[in-house]
Parts: sequence; structure tokens; C-alpha cells
Amino acid sequence: EAEVTDVDFKKMGLSHVEYLSKVSVTNPYSHSIPICDIKYTLKSVNRVIASGTIPDPGSLKASDITVLEVLLKVPHSILVTLAKDLGADWDFDYELDIGLTIDLPVIGNFTIPLNKKGEFKLPTLF
Repeated sequence: EAEVTDVDFKKMGLSHVEYLSKVSVTNPYSHSIPICDIKYTLKSVNRVIASGTIPDPGSLKASDITVLEVLLKVPHSILVTLAKDLGADWDFDYELDIGLTIDLPVIGNFTIPLNKKGEFKLPTLF
């Protein structure tokens, strides 16, 4: 069982803005389960604004909940375009798709699809 529990602004860099997504995964089994990779796509206004793959992010703890962090880097140029499209309120709707691929015994690689929709406030310098 897995769920995207949070997506929030983290920091602003010279070339991009970082958002941090947290994924909570429950492992009911008495042994850890290796995570093969995490693929993500962040969309707004029907266009992809960030995507990537996190290879080999570790394992899910045995009989426990593991919280995974997915860092999303959005270039400033895309945010400027979004701000022009969205107007003065500086809020934008987003859709985050995450594919969490784990290595299950006997079955092999299995991808858990996750989705979260919400709203971001674009960061300002003031």
C-alpha cells in the first residue's frame, strides 16, 4: 500500500525551484523489499514541467511504513511561463504521477502507480 502524502515547496535555486514530495509505503511482509526505481512526472496546464527517475532508492522496511522523498526540480523558465498563463494569483494546479517499482519475491518487478493533484503557490522573492 502506498500514498503520496505531501508535496510542498522546498527551496529556490539559481536555475530552478525545488518541491519535495513524500510517499508513504506500508510493507506488510516480515522482510524488506528492494525498490528498483521511482519515476515521476509533474504536470501543470496539461504540460510536463518536471520528470525524472530515481534509481535504486533503497528498500522498504520489513513490517513497517517507509517514507520516501522525491525531489522535483522545476526550471525557472517553466515557472515564468506558468505565471504568464495563470495570471496574478500565483497559484497553479498540478498533477503528480509516480511509478514506484519494487522487486517482489516470486513475482519480480512490480510498479505501484500513484497520483496526486493539488495546488502550488509560486515562490516570490519578496
